[in-house]
Amino acid sequence: MEQSAISRTVKVAAGRFAPGHLGELTQQVPFEMIDAVLAETRTQQRRVRDLPARVVVYLLLAGCLFAELGYRQVWHRLVAGLRGLPLPSPSEAALTKARRRLGPAPLRALFDLLRGPAATAGPVRWRGLLVCAIDGTIMSVPDGPANLTVFAKQAGGPCGGGSFPTLRLVTVLACGTRSIIDAVFGPASSGETTYATRLVGSLRAGMLVLADRNFAAGYLVNAIAETDAEVIVRAKTGKGSPRLPVLRRHPDGSYRSSFGGRLVRVIDAEISIATTAGTRTGVYRLITTLLDERRHPAAALIRLYHERWEIETAYLELKSSLLGGRVLRARTPAGIDQEVYALLVTYQILRTAMCDATNSRPDIDPDRASFTTALHAARDQLIHAAAVIADTTIDLVGTIGRLVLDNLMPARRLRTNARTVKRAISKYNARGPNIDRRTYQATININILAGPALTTDPEP
Repeated sequence: MEQSAISRTVKVAAGRFAPGHLGELTQQVPFEMIDAVLAETRTQQRRVRDLPARVVVYLLLAGCLFAELGYRQVWHRLVAGLRGLPLPSPSEAALTKARRRLGPAPLRALFDLLRGPAATAGPVRWRGLLVCAIDGTIMSVPDGPANLTVFAKQAGGPCGGGSFPTLRLVTVLACGTRSIIDAVFGPASSGETTYATRLVGSLRAGMLVLADRNFAAGYLVNAIAETDAEVIVRAKTGKGSPRLPVLRRHPDGSYRSSFGGRLVRVIDAEISIATTAGTRTGVYRLITTLLDERRHPAAALIRLYHERWEIETAYLELKSSLLGGRVLRARTPAGIDQEVYALLVTYQILRTAMCDATNSRPDIDPDRASFTTALHAARDQLIHAAAVIADTTIDLVGTIGRLVLDNLMPARRLRTNARTVKRAISKYNARGPNIDRRTYQATININILAGPALTTDPEP
């Protein structure tokens, strides 16, 4: 769902607590949308309460802005700018009951309304295709009897396993804006490809999906291709690599092959990264459903594949910027579902507000918008009770948007950094202290390799 957040009017009904001071949150998720979701999921309160269901939804979203705080402290920030108004002062137990009473269904429905590529005039397409990425990540949940009935702890080696149960989150994301197209999650005991099959229904013609080696499965490439979306997936080149017969060679160095019973193109390339610390060289293999080597040359696809890392940056924003590397709060599986959907909704709201800002300046790449700036602006707006006055029209580009535009990040430079384990399952599994963690400016050289000999008669 593509939404514009510009000049949306927020109204606070007299005599009722409605947290209009959530600012951008209530622009992207207006009261009417919340009420419609509550009606659809049949979770409206049946009697007048100090904590109506609508308020609990906003409390959950505010909790994602302040992940370091308990919900009672979040409540105090939610009402910090409303001194002098007759407001309830719920206990921690009352807030817990209110969240359980609401359940995860409204947050799931709200995410379904908001998910999708953000509308933008920026460079998010490549040769007419919306560039997307699919990948998974692991999140920790509280260690308790209820959560352990669904989520297991990760097994470790001789030094031990994880301290917390974990869930696996798998998303499809638009690389240009890092907005979430769809997401699924559940126990980490199920693999990424298992969850990925549940995301295929959100793919469409005109999309190009980038995936890493974990997704190089014939049945999954087939499932994506049957939606009329295109795919580029990296494949192993050594032991355990898929069998890819050479059916025909192309002038750009790629070759026609078969994977999972489907015709594909295969690109083998040697990539060298040179920095002041030395040169590293590796061999990469990509499998793609883009069969026209003239329209989609091999070297261009190799360069494009780097965009897959945008989804890794999005997970950094979710887990580090929003959560601060913390374990989720909820101590029941239903609470975990509710919290993760609230987190995804909050992330999508911030991303959409950032796109609204960069859309006002077509010369600015959405990459230059700072997620941290948008997050802190949203926190400040909430605490200062911006837009609490009834019948106030809010200029979104004048709040979060102005701060984002005033604090743009520099244009992307080509840099490289060693990929290391920064948060090991066990402290005994952490890498040694002598790892070079510095970031270097780099130059890249791509050499398309000739594939193996023909394994069958070439196609006519």
